[in-house]
Amino acid sequence: QTVDKCTVETNVKNGELLSYIIDFEALYQKGYRSLLTDVDNTLVRHGAPSDRRSEAFFEKLHRTGWKTCVISNNNKERVAPFAEKNRCLYICDAGKPGTKGYFQGMEMMGSDLSDTVFMGDQLFTDIYGANRAGMKSILVKPVHLDKKPFILLKRLGELIVKKFYFRYAKKHP
Repeated sequence: QTVDKCTVETNVKNGELLSYIIDFEALYQKGYRSLLTDVDNTLVRHGAPSDRRSEAFFEKLHRTGWKTCVISNNNKERVAPFAEKNRCLYICDAGKPGTKGYFQGMEMMGSDLSDTVFMGDQLFTDIYGANRAGMKSILVKPVHLDKKPFILLKRLGELIVKKFYFRYAKKHP
């Protein structure tokens, strides 16, 4: 698994969400040691508590040696219980796509840009912010398509950008 400036993958493989089947052990072997991740629609439905799948995911990461930090624009009441259940550091009210939260998360984990990767489901906040910070990033398929008009408009914009990105990437491998 290669993590470039922005690795864009939108498939569901083997019935699992991409966030749960990324080969983090291979990334660890490549020198990555710290994961910053969004929560809502990256790991669980928006507002949902930690579940068995997210708990097993973080347990495996921690056994491998990963340091983890949840970074979310949501509030402490939402983020803290999820992060604490999964033994993760956390940053709430992160202000993504601003870069402050990303750097704060790396500082909390004792990491830097060379060994940190970010994972999120939103191109215009999660991935854009990580890339603005100079961080490696992985865009994953949203866990759930929110039907709120504003979210649907953002997702439509993301689809358009991804279409042009894939067209460009195909012509310029």
